Amino acid sequence: MLLSVHGKKTEDRIMKFRPCIDIHNGKVKQIVGGSLNDQGDQAAENFVSEQDAAFYAELYKKAGLKGGHVILLNGKDSPNYEATKAQALLALGKYPGGLQIGGGICPENAAEYLEAGASHVIVTSYVFKNGVISWENLEEIRDAAGKEHLVLDLSCRKKDGKYYIVTDRWQKFTEEIVTLELMERLGSFCDEFLVHAVDVEGKARGVETELAKLLGQYAAHPVTYAGGVGSMADIEELRKAGQGRLDVTVGSALDIFGGSISFEALAKMK
Repeated sequence: MLLSVHGKKTEDRIMKFRPCIDIHNGKVKQIVGGSLNDQGDQAAENFVSEQDAAFYAELYKKAGLKGGHVILLNGKDSPNYEATKAQALLALGKYPGGLQIGGGICPENAAEYLEAGASHVIVTSYVFKNGVISWENLEEIRDAAGKEHLVLDLSCRKKDGKYYIVTDRWQKFTEEIVTLELMERLGSFCDEFLVHAVDVEGKARGVETELAKLLGQYAAHPVTYAGGVGSMADIEELRKAGQGRLDVTVGSALDIFGGSISFEALAKMK
């Protein structure tokens, strides 16, 4: 199965594995995506690591995996934010140029994270303001980080048969719907897209095939899909649905996070 996922090209793209380091309340965790609640910094946890974020950064570095993402899952007003940020900075310092970072990114702090070692900053909430795209904010974050260092996060939840972009740690629906046309408009501002299928995130019970088919229509920039992968069969389904164009993030299902999919096997997808 792995060889068919890793070795088959579609329009000069090979599906790559993009690892993750999700940090909540100062600890590396795997959570159920739709369970985050800023009130009390609560979340349904699948796994809480005894290792710090630097451990995972070093693991990914040794495996030669690039383009993984570090996500801060606490808001800036949280009493746990500084502990979470400190862990993120440890990870970036351990693997300079190998990791992207998201969570509360804005023009005022983008340079700090890039200087700390991030290859890219990942942005959602700053761009999608009051339920719609703020083109002014998008231009500001592009200018602050540089287009070549900017990843736009189009994480979404399904409502009325459409995938609506969600912000603020996936708690707020916007009015913006993920479409090929929207991605083409946004693509001139960024280097990559990251898309969490929030409804299945952390559940490891299967991917959002319909969303993958939609994302697979876009070929201008790398697109990383995250959410619901629970087996190698799910990865193969994602590859087919996305026409081989999507990269994949696997979290809760990985053996290093308490799951059953071999990290060593996925590490060959690079």
